[in-house]
Amino acid sequence: MQNTATADVTGESAELRTTAARLGALLRHIFIFSGGEHLRKMEESGLTLTQCKTLLMLAGPEGDRPYAGRDIAERLHVSVPSVSRAVDELVRSRLVRRVEDPDDRRIRRLTITDKGRRLAGEIVAARMADMEAFAASLTPAQRRKLDAALEAMLDNEDIEATARELEEVAGS
Repeated sequence: MQNTATADVTGESAELRTTAARLGALLRHIFIFSGGEHLRKMEESGLTLTQCKTLLMLAGPEGDRPYAGRDIAERLHVSVPSVSRAVDELVRSRLVRRVEDPDDRRIRRLTITDKGRRLAGEIVAARMADMEAFAASLTPAQRRKLDAALEAMLDNEDIEATARELEEVAGS
């Protein structure tokens, strides 16, 4: 009985590795070979990866309220000191501002500025252009299969919220 369970786990691990490799290949193709405009836009901004991630988080559906730095660190899976350094530069660049927490004046929360929202919008628009270029390279049958697979992913609330936001961006 234990051998069957081990075989199932080993088979599942192999399946996960295969799925991860295929997904990685797809993302690499989209981000590097299908234009890579959003990566260029991020590079042109002069922001670090942590700064870009923070800015995009604050500009996205989860940024509708001010965040404490520790909450951003937790959400982005980076250290609090890393977020603190990133935020210092975002504040200096006037992309993000610190606001006082109404419930605890010792806590400073972060919110995106109009300038930050514009830059984040440019990065997202470039990413959407990359995605559209990739989608245009697919056959209608490939697009239908991809759409069906993506539809199943929308059960995840974070993915679904981001999809709604990007559909709004694409529609404007």
